Amino acid sequence: MKRKCWTLTPWFAVFGLVMLLMATFMVNYDTTLFYIELGVSVLAFGAVVAISLQFRAYIRSVVRSTADHIVGLDAQFLEKYKYPIVVSGEKGDIVWCNARFRKNICGGRSPEGDNINAYLPGFYIKDIIDGDGVDIAIDGREFTVYAVSSDGGAICHFIDNTDYKQTMREYRENMPAVALISFDNAEDFFTDSDESYSNVAISVEANLQGWALDYNALYKRLGNNRYMIVFRDADIEKMIALKFPVLKNVRSITSNRHIATISVGLCRGAKLIKDSELNARKALEMALGRGGDQVAIIRDGSYEFFGGTAAATEKVSKVRMRVIANAISRAVADSDKIYIMGHRFSDLDCVGAAVGMQCVMEKSFKRFCKVVINRESTMAKQLIEYTEERLENSIYISPDEALRGLTPKTLLIIVDTHLKNSLENAELYEKCKKVVVIDHHRRAVNYINNALVFCHEPSASSACEMCSEIISYLDDKALGYIQADALLSGIMLDTKNFVLKTGVRTFEAAAYLRKKGANTLTVKEMFSGSIETYREKVDIVCRSKVYKGCAVSMTEKTDGDVRLAAARAADEMLTLSGVAASFVIFPDKERVNISARSYGRVNVQVIMEKMGGGGHQTMAATQLSDTTMQEAAQRLIEAIDDSLSDAEA
Repeated sequence: MKRKCWTLTPWFAVFGLVMLLMATFMVNYDTTLFYIELGVSVLAFGAVVAISLQFRAYIRSVVRSTADHIVGLDAQFLEKYKYPIVVSGEKGDIVWCNARFRKNICGGRSPEGDNINAYLPGFYIKDIIDGDGVDIAIDGREFTVYAVSSDGGAICHFIDNTDYKQTMREYRENMPAVALISFDNAEDFFTDSDESYSNVAISVEANLQGWALDYNALYKRLGNNRYMIVFRDADIEKMIALKFPVLKNVRSITSNRHIATISVGLCRGAKLIKDSELNARKALEMALGRGGDQVAIIRDGSYEFFGGTAAATEKVSKVRMRVIANAISRAVADSDKIYIMGHRFSDLDCVGAAVGMQCVMEKSFKRFCKVVINRESTMAKQLIEYTEERLENSIYISPDEALRGLTPKTLLIIVDTHLKNSLENAELYEKCKKVVVIDHHRRAVNYINNALVFCHEPSASSACEMCSEIISYLDDKALGYIQADALLSGIMLDTKNFVLKTGVRTFEAAAYLRKKGANTLTVKEMFSGSIETYREKVDIVCRSKVYKGCAVSMTEKTDGDVRLAAARAADEMLTLSGVAASFVIFPDKERVNISARSYGRVNVQVIMEKMGGGGHQTMAATQLSDTTMQEAAQRLIEAIDDSLSDAEA
């Protein structure tokens, strides 16, 4: 029964009483009017009686149906429930409730006639009937509501579990959250003096001790510039809100132009301290793989990152590369065929690294080896043409041909990427049982985690630099001037002609390649483009707009080599005054792409990660599906705002 039918009953009674008084007054003046008013009064009182009887019958039927649904009880025992219970009609109006509902939910007021939805904040009775229950809060108390259907409506049980939920919250808030901390670039301060290193190390440790003291956490020094702090899980939310100021505090420690940085791996949600410590190690490894100077939080297998504004510190020692070269040698010895593959839309760094590794695998290790590449989508066509003109046999193979020639002992070497979803051909990777990864991009969450050898160095300038070092330890007798040119072209591309991310090892690799016959003039010719590509690049640059120090431009063109033009336009926009980062938005057949560049003051990798992409601190990109150019531009602006606000914090 609808609420309006019986909530109007008092008004009918008042109306009937008024008409009766008027009829009494009119009996001596107008007999006709007297009988009319008397009849209306009788009808009004009759309506009141009929509605009341009908509503009482409605209540009895609903309550009787309710009792029938509760085995072993009769209607007279409904009032004896030890927790709030209410019965609603088919339209949601409350027809009956016990005393506990009136006291605990309604504050002593009778709720008959109210809609039950008013006591289910955020829910509707029709959505929770015969369900698993919903959690609500009323006047500071917390309830789990279970609704059971009946013939005439529903029965709602309000189970007060405030104390239980409060206990659970306190349990979660006091769960241990282990943080493992690494002093990223301690080696940089060894080169100054022992006293300088000691002062910096003491300052770093003092900041960490202060961080632990602020939250009454357990602090312990593990040695080898490693530390551990055990926090309460509830305190982590406070740190997230503050964007982990400890990172900025440590960055303020300097000595002889070196800036101290730390990496933090933090685990949340683990029930045992042992599990928390193991996951904190994984998080720390992820933070270091992304270049350091950041906090990586792992919870239920997913990561959250904070910081990452400082550039990765170059590792001076080459011992690790020598160990990796030996591991690759063992993997090659156990294989009968080798494929080398990079990322989609391969560039000079990707193809150059593959060409260098191919000659060593084929000539030094005497293995069948080919470079897997999609010629239609590559951005290194000039390098491919250069090598094919000078080499006796073609070293390139299509992904389909590679799949047909796959064997159980085939080794796949992946260069210039470590992401599963950016490979030239994902099927080839999935079918190869042996995988080696060589990459310099900052580590992302969905990285390849089943590699026999995972050579990942975010401080390296390029994959070609890494491959040059590996080749020098493997066997460089097979390396000729053609391969040296290819490797040098990749280094020059990613360093912008030795301007960005150039360290001691970068110039050592370039000198090594020059010794092997690399010609800088020949390499420079690989960067030349057509007049149409140049016009498109200039057009993109001219249409750029500067937003918070970031140049943003977009083009609607899909014909020609728009991808190459967009990349070169992004590089060119960095030369504009007041521009710290550049972004070019351009479409292809299915997606909207964004190419990002910077000189290091703005971490474009963090910005692109917010949009589902990734890359390096100075060079990154993303691809967006099911979106328009305007929507992509708006998402980019929001990502820039978020990133800059995080950096300021």
